[in-house]
Amino acid sequence: MTLLTEKSTTKPLSTDSIPQEAFDWYDEYAHGDIDRRTFLSRLGTLSVTGLTLSVVAGALTPNYALAEQVSFNDPDIVASYVEYDSPNGHGRARGYLVVPKNVNADNKAAAVLVAHENRGLNPYIEDVARRLAKVGFIAFAPDALFPLGGYPGNDDEGRAMQKTLDGNKIEGDFMDAASLLKNHSFSTGKVGMVGFCYGGYLTNTLAAAMPDTIHAGAPFYGTPAKSQIDKIKSPLQLHFAELDKRVNDTWPDYEKALKANNVDYTAYIYPKTNHGFHNDSTARYDEKNAELAWNRTVEFFQQTLNS
Repeated sequence: MTLLTEKSTTKPLSTDSIPQEAFDWYDEYAHGDIDRRTFLSRLGTLSVTGLTLSVVAGALTPNYALAEQVSFNDPDIVASYVEYDSPNGHGRARGYLVVPKNVNADNKAAAVLVAHENRGLNPYIEDVARRLAKVGFIAFAPDALFPLGGYPGNDDEGRAMQKTLDGNKIEGDFMDAASLLKNHSFSTGKVGMVGFCYGGYLTNTLAAAMPDTIHAGAPFYGTPAKSQIDKIKSPLQLHFAELDKRVNDTWPDYEKALKANNVDYTAYIYPKTNHGFHNDSTARYDEKNAELAWNRTVEFFQQTLNS
């Protein structure tokens, strides 16, 4: 069980040009602690040479045209939207299923459940699912907003929608998705899970609640499971952003609980990165650390799910 801190890397110019306060305020805004007007008002108090308020706000707000590393038309994958029964959640749910083209009932593969942030199944998360399928995993990314019509096309509305839903039912939708993957006719029965922000919390939670289903968990800047930590059987690979005070403040107690329960885990802290550094649609993105974290995640799943 180790906690590792990376050597510092150079960030893209767009990131270095924005004061840290702006990233902190965006984090508050993205997690509902302040409204958009307050966020923009605070940005207006900054003195940023050569950058206007609209430029800074635009850099922090996701531009999903940038978030496609694997095309939905990639010849090596087959992607579709799939509805499924969710008796532990909202009764009926839907997600984005991506399968490697060479995988079938006679040539099975391990599966990875992908959990989105607090705003529904956006294009960035869909691309993460495609990236996993591209390297050989069945990937499934549920949309918590399906009971309300699905991700609405913008994060502000998606965030507001997700806040109205019962968190226990959202967790149930993802638990039933994990069961779907375990029992899928193309699946080996080995299931991993990766999640970002709220999805990181879901990853920790399902590892605790479904120890016989989740065989490996990779939460990115996610808060701890609230209970049943003693039930976790699967190895965890946890990824944290050094400047993400809100989430990092929860880590010491969670680490103590993981140690106390002999959970096999490795935690990485990526220097000078902000919450959301893996998301390539905003200025929070740190390419070098995002690629390092992602390569580690893929290797972790290959080691734990393909053995």
